[in-house]
Amino acid sequence: MWQQIIALIVILFFLTRLFSQKNKKNISQAEFALWLVFWALAAVAIIFLKQIDAFLYELGFSGGGINFLLYLAVMILFFLIFRLRLKYQQLNQKLTEVVRKITLETANKEDRQK
Repeated sequence: MWQQIIALIVILFFLTRLFSQKNKKNISQAEFALWLVFWALAAVAIIFLKQIDAFLYELGFSGGGINFLLYLAVMILFFLIFRLRLKYQQLNQKLTEVVRKITLETANKEDRQK
C-alpha cells in the first residue's frame, strides 16, 4: 500500500512539473496531452494494481501486475529512445545540408569577389 502511495505522489510531482512546463510554453499542446494521458494511465494502473493482477492471472500469466507494468514501461522507453535516435539522425542530416549549402554559397561569393 505504501508503495502505491509513494508512486502516486511521484506521479503528482511529475504532473505539477508538466503543468508548469505547459504554462511556461516549453512544450506543445500535443506533447502536453501525450504526457498527461501517460501519467494518468500510470496513476490508474497503480490504483487498480490488484485488478490488473487478477486479470493477468485469468490470462494465464504467472507474474504479478507490477512486473507486467515494468515490462511495458521498459518497452515504451526503448521505443521512445528509438524515436529520439531517428529524430536526432534527421536533424543531423538537415544540419549537414544547411552547413553544406552555406559553405558553397560562401565559397561562390569569394570566387566572384576575386
